Amino acid sequence: MLRTSNPVLNERVFAPSTAYERFAEGSSSHMTLNGAVTATAILLGLCAAAGVGVWGLAAANPGLALPALLGGLLLTCVLTLVCTFKPTASPYLAVPIALAQGAFAGGASVFWSNYAAGFKSGAIASLGPGLVIQALLLTVGIAGALLFAYATRIIKPTENFKLGVFAATVGIGIVAILSLVLNLVGVQVPYIWGNGPLGIAFAGFIVVIAALNLVLDFDFIEQGAEQRLPKHMEWLGAIGLLITLVWLYVSILRLLAKLQSRD
Repeated sequence: MLRTSNPVLNERVFAPSTAYERFAEGSSSHMTLNGAVTATAILLGLCAAAGVGVWGLAAANPGLALPALLGGLLLTCVLTLVCTFKPTASPYLAVPIALAQGAFAGGASVFWSNYAAGFKSGAIASLGPGLVIQALLLTVGIAGALLFAYATRIIKPTENFKLGVFAATVGIGIVAILSLVLNLVGVQVPYIWGNGPLGIAFAGFIVVIAALNLVLDFDFIEQGAEQRLPKHMEWLGAIGLLITLVWLYVSILRLLAKLQSRD
C-alpha cells in the first residue's frame, strides 16, 4: 500500500519489523508531520546555501559546474543508499546529503544556464541567474499547489495513481541509464535528449512525473506519522522529499534551458 518511486521512501522502510517498531499512543519518540516539516525546512536551507555557494564558484569558473553536478549526484546516491538500508543513520547523514544535493543543484544551474546561452565565453555572466530564479519560482509554485491539492484531497493518491507514477519514474530511469551506457560506447540517442520538439516534450514529461512524485512523498510521510514510526524516520522522510524537490527543480531548469536555446 505504501508504493513510492523515491529511492529513500520505499515500502521496505515502512514495513512492519522489529527494526521499525511502532510507538504506543502517548509516546513522544515517534514520527510526526511537524517534525518532518521542520527537518525538511532545515535540509532545504542547507541545500540552498550550498547551491548558492557552488553557483558563485562555478559561474566564475564554468569548468567546475560538471564536477560539482556529478560529484553531488554520486555522493547523494551513496548516502541515500545507506539511509535506505539503515534508516537510523538518517539524522546523521541528512546534512551531508543536503549539502551534496546543493552542490548538484548549483552545478546543474550553471550547466543549464550555459546551455541556454549556447556555452559562449562569458555567457553565464551576461545571462545572470534569471533562468535559475524562474526555475525556483516554478518549483515553489508547483510544490505549493500540489501540497494544497493533496491536503484538500483534490488529488487522491490511489493505488492506480501510485502505480502509474512509479512505472513512469522507473521508465525514465531506465531510458536515462541506457542512454548513458550507449553514449559511453559512442552511440548517441537522438531526439529525446535534444532541444527539438520531441526533446522538449520529453523534458516536459519528466517535469510532470517529478511533480507527481511529490504527491507520493506527501502521502508516504503522512502515513508514516499515522503509523507512529520512530523519530529518526522524520529525517528519512525529509531526505526523500528534498531529493524529489531538487529533481523537480533541475527538471524545470532543464526544460527552460531547452526552450531558451531555441530562441
